[in-house]
Amino acid sequence: MGSEGILLYYASDASLSIFLLWSLASLGNTLGGLTNWLLGRYLIRFEGAKWFPISATSRQKAEHFFNRYGMVSLLFTWLPIVGDGIALVSGVLRTPIWYFLPLVLIGKAARYALILLGHHLLFT
Repeated sequence: MGSEGILLYYASDASLSIFLLWSLASLGNTLGGLTNWLLGRYLIRFEGAKWFPISATSRQKAEHFFNRYGMVSLLFTWLPIVGDGIALVSGVLRTPIWYFLPLVLIGKAARYALILLGHHLLFT
C-alpha cells in the first residue's frame, strides 16, 4: 500500500491538516520521481553491468513510450511500476528539470488529492 496507506492513516487523525498531509505526500513522492530521473541521467552508462536494476528491454519499452507520448507522459509518473520507468527514461533522454518537476508534481498532487477526497467522502 505504501505512501497511500500512510497518508490515509494520518488523514484519519482530525487534528492534522489535510492540506499539510497532501503537500508533504505530493512533495515527497515528487522527490522520489526526481531520484529516478537522476538515476536515468547519470547511471545509464552502467546499463550493461550485471548489477544494473533495469533490463535493456524494459528501458527500451519505456523509452519508446516516452518518445511516443512526449513530456505529457510525465503527468503519469504516479502510476505504479510504469511511473518509475517514465521518470527514469526522462532522465536518460535528458529532459530539462524545469519541465520534469512541474509535470511530475501536478500528476502526483492530483493523485493524492483524489485519494484524500475519496477518504473524506467515505469517512465523514
